[in-house]
Amino acid sequence: MIEVSKASFYYPNTDEGALNDVSLQINSGECVVLCGKSGCGKTTLTRLLNGLAPSFFDGKLDGMCQSFGLCAGEAAIEEYVPIVGSVFQNPKTQHFNIDTTAELAFPCENMGMNSTDIQERVRSCANEFAMEHLMDRSIFKLSGGEKQKIAFATACMLQPKLLVLDEPTSNLDYKAIQELHDMIAKKKSEGITIVIAEHRLAWLADIADRFCYFASGELQRQWNATEFLKLSNEEMQKMGLRPMDITSYRKRAKEKTKSEMLGSIPLMSAEHLLVGYEKKKPVYEIDRFAICKGEIVGLMGSNGVGKSTFAKTLCGLQKPIAGTMEPVKEKERLKKSFMVMQDVNYQLFSDSVREEVLLGANRPELCEAVLEALGLTEFADRHPISLSGGQKQRVAIASAMLSGKELIVLDEPTSGLDYYHMTQVAHLLNQLKEWGAAVLVITHDEELAAGWCDRVIYLEDKGKKNGI
Repeated sequence: MIEVSKASFYYPNTDEGALNDVSLQINSGECVVLCGKSGCGKTTLTRLLNGLAPSFFDGKLDGMCQSFGLCAGEAAIEEYVPIVGSVFQNPKTQHFNIDTTAELAFPCENMGMNSTDIQERVRSCANEFAMEHLMDRSIFKLSGGEKQKIAFATACMLQPKLLVLDEPTSNLDYKAIQELHDMIAKKKSEGITIVIAEHRLAWLADIADRFCYFASGELQRQWNATEFLKLSNEEMQKMGLRPMDITSYRKRAKEKTKSEMLGSIPLMSAEHLLVGYEKKKPVYEIDRFAICKGEIVGLMGSNGVGKSTFAKTLCGLQKPIAGTMEPVKEKERLKKSFMVMQDVNYQLFSDSVREEVLLGANRPELCEAVLEALGLTEFADRHPISLSGGQKQRVAIASAMLSGKELIVLDEPTSGLDYYHMTQVAHLLNQLKEWGAAVLVITHDEELAAGWCDRVIYLEDKGKKNGI
């Protein structure tokens, strides 16, 4: 049902192809996983499969990419709408409405269905995925996992023949990943064809029929699920892939919650801290917190529990509702802090990668070395917005490293990163630690927490009186 024949794709103003002579066939009802390092061509292939390239993402296509009879570059993008459902890495990029019920209804409205049929389909979809409790709610007040569930359900509203998912779990916690897994498994059982570009592979062990490995825009190897599961962690790591079994990492991350703080003089501390946006609806309450220079602290917990809100308060980007903090004034904490946001698109301002990482740099002499360490040298003159999600993340991390700040906060720094680039980021966290910075890492990544954090803090769902 999907046929890719000698397909090559070139984005504007680039000499190298994002895809190079790729041929691939996918059968109806098959679940195929596209894997490989960041920037290997996975996302570009998904854009050809759902018609976004070259119709929306401009570029030159050689060869053929056909999805259920629709050829990329020939079929109009609106022809893909009832055939292909898409789910992106960041669900914010695909929401069109401010409430969940209207969001589910939108694809049907867009196709001109009558209101009675639309209402019935919304009810049916909400029931199918056990999302009745999410209906008639503001999308802005949902957790990341809930937003992704809405995005997936919306992609299914027109009952497509093909579902294309691009890094759908990059910002999700374990529970949200399991819920998405179950939704995808249900659609596969109905005979829907599914293509997933993904770095976090463990959750796909019992869903995928085939794994396709990409490198430098080429489809280099393919395995059926049985063959792929026999690969050792060492073999996976050599290819830059995440392991299929993360049980040991999860156990080690849990053990680090018992680790003691490194150092006796905190850079920042808080007591009886209440964080949030409204006094009547606080997000989280914390009895004690402290972080010292020269330590890497992992901050973990469910989507929506309050990790990012706490981090913003710590950095002085937001006032606490109650409690005491040291330094007391937000301006003082701002001077000491640099925060790499979860959605780095909000903090990319310059016309080239090099200019971006030098913007506000306190240690500009390290620019080239940091670019090299993060694998960004070849993109130094590219506009940051033209990069892949993982490459943008690394640009923001480079900016943090050159800032010279005492506290570096990274919100999901390894989301959308393969194993190779995850370890690159981890080595640079260690470099910040050796320079004497305090590093707070908000993460769902058990591999990062287990291997590189000195101690781990879990924010429990209840969020009441946690001494951390």
